[in-house]
Amino acid sequence: MTVNLEVAEGVGTIRLDRPPMNALDVATQDRLRELAQEVTDRDDVRAVVLYGGEKVFAAGADIKEMQVMDHVAMVKRSRALQDAFTAVARVPKPVVAAITGYALGGGCELALCADYRIAADNAKLGQPEILLGLIPGAGGTQRLSRLVGPSRAKDLIFTGRMVKADEALSLGLVDRVVPAAEVYEQAHAWAAKLAQGPAVALRAAKEAIDQGLETDIDTGLAIERTWFAGLFATEDRERGMRSFVEEGPGKAKFG
Repeated sequence: MTVNLEVAEGVGTIRLDRPPMNALDVATQDRLRELAQEVTDRDDVRAVVLYGGEKVFAAGADIKEMQVMDHVAMVKRSRALQDAFTAVARVPKPVVAAITGYALGGGCELALCADYRIAADNAKLGQPEILLGLIPGAGGTQRLSRLVGPSRAKDLIFTGRMVKADEALSLGLVDRVVPAAEVYEQAHAWAAKLAQGPAVALRAAKEAIDQGLETDIDTGLAIERTWFAGLFATEDRERGMRSFVEEGPGKAKFG
């Protein structure tokens, strides 16, 4: 398999495994979609790490595979490509990307599908599709601009330049930079902590934020209000409030 799933401590690690550069060919894209659905459905997975291994996250699409595709072939494939990444972005659980080495093109777009991004101090990110006479096609024009703003996204996409980890942090493209040897450990720790939290409330928070960003403020507030009221029907809400009253804040244990 070009992508594998490992589960431990409530954390599902979706690991790219297509040496040497984890090029995202059609089989890898389809496998990503399958595993995104699996971690969505599995109750023993409460948070997710996206990881490409110690050396590289993903250096982009499989250019040799794409080179032989004509317009008709890509019209048929482009929706499946986007659907694979959207499936990752819509996993209703916390998702963190552990970024080592290169995260370029489709690799950068995959990282954009996470809720949080931890990068190695030697990581390099970018959207170099323009250098091939293309634009990002797996959500980069949309997710990148929403994350870092349109002018910064245009700079990266228009030029195709790579940015090192420190600049990626200053742009808001990644959220934390750590020594390369600690990337997966810290990403797993972030996910494991959230895996102990209230699963339905975490899902509600993620969906309220993500859906709200796609609409006007009044509709966003309605989404928030619906989720907020709905959580009063959950066992986790009862447990959390009871613990607060009886033991003080921050001591609730969620199953």
